[in-house]
Amino acid sequence: MRKSYFNQCLILVVSLLIFSCKNSNVKTAADHKLAKFEPADGEVILFVGQEPESIGGTDLYHDGYFDHYPPAGGFTQYTDFLSGHKGFNFTYKGLSGLTEFDDWGDGPENMSITVSDSTFKNSCLAIGLDISQGHDSITAAGGHDDLIYQLGDWLKGLGNRPVFLRIGYEFDGFDWNHYKKEFYIPAWKRIKTKLDSMGVNNTAFVWQSKGAGATREIMNEFYPGDEYVDWVAYSYFIPADSSNPMMQFARDHKKPLMIAESSTVFLDSNNICKPLDLTKQADAEWAWRDWFMPYFRTIKRNRDVIKAIHYINAPWKTRLMWKDNPYFKNIDARITKNDSLKIWWLNETSQNMYLKASDTLFSHLWHKK
Repeated sequence: MRKSYFNQCLILVVSLLIFSCKNSNVKTAADHKLAKFEPADGEVILFVGQEPESIGGTDLYHDGYFDHYPPAGGFTQYTDFLSGHKGFNFTYKGLSGLTEFDDWGDGPENMSITVSDSTFKNSCLAIGLDISQGHDSITAAGGHDDLIYQLGDWLKGLGNRPVFLRIGYEFDGFDWNHYKKEFYIPAWKRIKTKLDSMGVNNTAFVWQSKGAGATREIMNEFYPGDEYVDWVAYSYFIPADSSNPMMQFARDHKKPLMIAESSTVFLDSNNICKPLDLTKQADAEWAWRDWFMPYFRTIKRNRDVIKAIHYINAPWKTRLMWKDNPYFKNIDARITKNDSLKIWWLNETSQNMYLKASDTLFSHLWHKK
C-alpha cells in the first residue's frame, strides 16, 4: 500500500470517528419512545401549503404543488378562533375557512374541499389555528369552548388521517400576534384538554415559535409543558434560521421538530425582503444556491430532531395580506413555475428520507406494524 493512500485512509477513518462522536446524540427508534406521529430518525414528513391555490390538486385549483409533483406527505391550511375580528376586508367568524370558503387576504381558504378530494386521501393535514389578537385570553376563559367542540367534531370526522394542530402558531411573534403568556398557556391547555376529553385521538399538538429573533428565554416562558406538547416547531424564512434555538429546545425536551413554515426570503440591510420571483431563471438559480441548499443541509444535519418540514408554495406579493408586509411583499415563492426548480426540487425530495403520500404512510405514522 502506498504511503499516500494509507494516509488518506487514516484521515478518512479519523474523520468518521469524529463525525460519529459529534452525532452521538442521534437516536434510533429503539432508544426512545416515538412521539405521536413521529417518524423514525432520518425520516422527514414533507408538507406543502398553505392554501388551495398554492396546494392545487382539486377541480377548482389545479395548478398548485400537487399538480406538478408527486403528492406530498402532508398539506397545511389555516383556521381561527378570531370571532368578530376584522382585517383585510374580512370579518372573522371563528373556524373561518374550515367548512366553507373564506378569504382573509391570503386567497380563498376551505379545508373541507381539500380533505374530501381523493388526491389527498393519503396525505396528513397540518392546521394553523390562530388565537391571536386577544383571543388567547377569550379562549383561556372559556369563551371559545363552542369552537373547540366544533373543531373536535370535525377532526374526529377525518378518521385515521394524522393531523398536526399548531395552536397559536408563532407564539413569540409579538408584533403581529400579541400573545401574552398568562393567557396563551392556559388557552393552549384548555384546547388540548377539551379535545382529549372528546376522544380526538388523530391529532398531534404542535407548539410553534417564530423564526428570526427567537430566544430560548421566551421559549421557556411560553412553553405549555411536555405533557401538553407532542411536537415543537419554528418558522424558517431566511438562511439565518438554520440555527434557530428551537433545535436545542427540541433535543432538551426530547420532542420531534417541525419546520412548520418555510419559504424563500432574503432581507436587505433594512430587514425588507429583496425582490425574488422564482418564476424567473436568475432568481431561481440564486434561491437554489443560497436558500434551498442551506435549507436542505440544515434538515440533513439535524435529522435526529427535524421530522417534518412545510414549504409554502405561494405567490406572496399578489396577496392582499402580504402586499405591505416587509418580509413577503416582494416575493413569489412558487416552485411550480420554473422548470429548473422542478428538477432540482424533485431530485432532492425523491430521496427516501422524505415521506410522501402512500397507502402505508398513515399506518407508519400511527406506529402500526
